[in-house]
Amino acid sequence: MKAVILVGGEGTRLRPLTCNTPKAVVPILNRPFLEHLLDYLRGHGVTDAVLAMGYMPDPIQSCLGDGGQLGVRLTYLVEDSPLGTAGAVKNAESYLDEPFLVFNGDIITEIDLSAMMKRHKELKPKTSIALTPVDNPTIYGVVETDPQGLVQRFVEKPTWDNVTTNMINAGIYILEPEVLTLIPESTPSMFENYVFPRLLEMGERILGYPSDAYWIDIGTPEKYLQANHDLLVQQVGTGIQSEGKSQIHPAAQIEGPVLIGGGCTVAEDARLRGPVVLGPHCEIGQGALVQGAVLWDHSRVGEEALLSNCVVCSYGYVEKGSRVSDNCVLGEGVTLASGSILDRDTKVWPDGWTGLNATRS
Repeated sequence: MKAVILVGGEGTRLRPLTCNTPKAVVPILNRPFLEHLLDYLRGHGVTDAVLAMGYMPDPIQSCLGDGGQLGVRLTYLVEDSPLGTAGAVKNAESYLDEPFLVFNGDIITEIDLSAMMKRHKELKPKTSIALTPVDNPTIYGVVETDPQGLVQRFVEKPTWDNVTTNMINAGIYILEPEVLTLIPESTPSMFENYVFPRLLEMGERILGYPSDAYWIDIGTPEKYLQANHDLLVQQVGTGIQSEGKSQIHPAAQIEGPVLIGGGCTVAEDARLRGPVVLGPHCEIGQGALVQGAVLWDHSRVGEEALLSNCVVCSYGYVEKGSRVSDNCVLGEGVTLASGSILDRDTKVWPDGWTGLNATRS
């Protein structure tokens, strides 16, 4: 099967991580996010993907090229204006003459895609939708199915007294090509509130494929941080992994899981308490404490600074004695002056950034 990966969004919820970097290539364990997704697809035999792009397409294409180094073949389609999830796939119709996959471009998962494809071939529905359980279904749209797994109803943000299932749309679909005839050309439309309900109205079968395998949407800084932590524990366990030559002082204290990019410097009495990710060419000053944090390339942490469960984007600098609390984000190139304190959940935008929908806290 071919896959269409939806990477056209601006990543507004993920800002300031996405002020200057498309969500599709924000680093997860020092690799562009899409590389993880393409590895996953290749592991299930999917080696041909169409990237439906809109916002900041050039950095994505520059990063991934033709996909050959990843063992896949990539086709790039750029929307002139946002077309929504369904409209973006309609835009790729000329490439889709057989059943195909659709992926929201912000998902990391271990759902058994091969088993889902097998089930689709057995039951031959018009569409299959991967479903994943959540603790609080009232903030999502849930999907009700019958004992055979066929979708009966979509319920948007049910109240607790109306909750009949905790299974939500996981953003992974298998579609028969004829479904595309329902989607208007060059017009914004969504699978979730237009195409799928329309199929049910027509009496067509939609298969729900439930799975309790790992699944996360990296659409917010908090989820982005969690995904790095989860994958680091999975990949490294409690160990320390180095991606190249770095200078680690013998008196530095490192407790895994920790991933250290090439060219890093960790000074005397600096402490790294995992899960921690250091991008390439990061510097950790003497006596600094970095715990639960993700630092992008060329970030610097001054002497005696404290970072806890936060993200520092490329070329960020936390100066001497500063404190950065849980769920804080320093945007690209931001310098936090000596002795500063960032309270929990504070987001600091890159200097001078004036993108659409900018908000600051």
